[in-house]
Amino acid sequence: MADESKFEQAKGNLKETAGNAFGNEELEKEGKQDKASGKVKEAAENAKDKVNDFVDKFKK
Repeated sequence: MADESKFEQAKGNLKETAGNAFGNEELEKEGKQDKASGKVKEAAENAKDKVNDFVDKFKK
């Protein structure tokens, strides 16, 4: 799943760069949204992993 969030961030970066280069504000905005969404997903995945690690310590 982490790969998906990284891919979404990369896709957003490409869209944002292309939108900026070609003066397409809508594409640039869409790219920023994709990047932000990818970062949120990555943070959620990291938090979930930390909670699971914490729970696993108590299971042992």
